[in-house]
Amino acid sequence: MKYAIRTEGLSKSFTLHLQGGVTLPVLHDVELAVAPGECVALAGPSGAGKSTLMRCLYGNYGAGAGRILLRHGGAEIDLAAADPRVMRAVRRDTLGYVSQFLRVIPRVATLDIVAEPLLARGVAPEAARDRATALLTRLNLPAKLHGLPPATFSGGEQQRVNLARGFAPRYPVLLLDEPTASLDAANRATVIGLIEEAKHAGAAVIGIFHDAEVRERAADRLFEVHPIPAAA
Repeated sequence: MKYAIRTEGLSKSFTLHLQGGVTLPVLHDVELAVAPGECVALAGPSGAGKSTLMRCLYGNYGAGAGRILLRHGGAEIDLAAADPRVMRAVRRDTLGYVSQFLRVIPRVATLDIVAEPLLARGVAPEAARDRATALLTRLNLPAKLHGLPPATFSGGEQQRVNLARGFAPRYPVLLLDEPTASLDAANRATVIGLIEEAKHAGAAVIGIFHDAEVRERAADRLFEVHPIPAAA
């Protein structure tokens, strides 16, 4: 099987410089593989390293050891060894990430924030804005807010902007970190629908879903992230 993304022996630890250089291991020898059209939910207790794993997959954290293999541009590349130029191309064309919080861009309208990743791919401005409008409308963000910067929006409104931006480009691999944490039931159902559509289009989705209903409806299987014992 050709996986969209997989890890081999992925490990990650942090050095606590303010505590005498103590090393805190978080991930050890993680072997995860996700196929196109599949949604895998990361499971495990709080502090097990689920968010750390997501940030490693996206390249926000460097891997301490192991490989992160991604199908990109017709080839399999190792994100753990990729240079910044390659990572920029990966994030533009192949790998999307919806975090829990929107990185608010001052004075930029919501519609432009959602359309921006499409424009970066060369999509025509009108088509990019139409796609952004359709997603924001589907996520029940009122049209009167589309032209405003989201800095003063509520947490739930900002999360919907973040989701629209993440789903807009139709990434082949999509990482979702608590995508429904601030949403009501109607918008949670919309997100489940967006995940299902992404899967049907061949996307590989990896998510952290603390909402049991969302996890059960969206995920095809669970992947356990095990905490490393303190003595390890």
